[in-house]
Amino acid sequence: MTDQNLLSASRINRLRVQGYTTQSPLELSQLAFGNRFAYRICTALLVVGVATANTPLLSFMLVIAALGVLLPNHPFDYIYNQLLAKRMNKPKLPKRSKQLKFACAVATLWIAATIYLFTSGFLTTGYVMGSILIGIAFTVSTTDFCLPSVIYNTIFLRTPPLTNPKTQTS
Repeated sequence: MTDQNLLSASRINRLRVQGYTTQSPLELSQLAFGNRFAYRICTALLVVGVATANTPLLSFMLVIAALGVLLPNHPFDYIYNQLLAKRMNKPKLPKRSKQLKFACAVATLWIAATIYLFTSGFLTTGYVMGSILIGIAFTVSTTDFCLPSVIYNTIFLRTPPLTNPKTQTS
């Protein structure tokens, strides 16, 4: 991989905030597509679920998000690792960090609240809550900026992890 294929320093830093602190910029660049894979699937399913107030689909997403907390990897990471990584000649995704598990915990609670709102007849509030979650998911799936990871780092680490100069070399 050439320097032209390396992620920008700002994107590397956003991935570090997500808990990818031991990988070099080259390794993070190779993981870039796979890292966004689960976010993109979740975002697409959330868009459909919220737009249609489809509580069975949102319930499925609730289970997926909860499994993202409980399992070493996000459920969609297993699909990527087993079906796509080898075919795309990419490395498998590592286990999810505490930051990303926290993000899945936030998503689990948020989806549960959205389901409650829809099933209780508070449709407008459900659409607003669901749309905010979609915005957060869309942001991380397109820019790697993960607001729940920032919150985790602020609460538990007191500061977000930034690029480690030792991992700057390829």
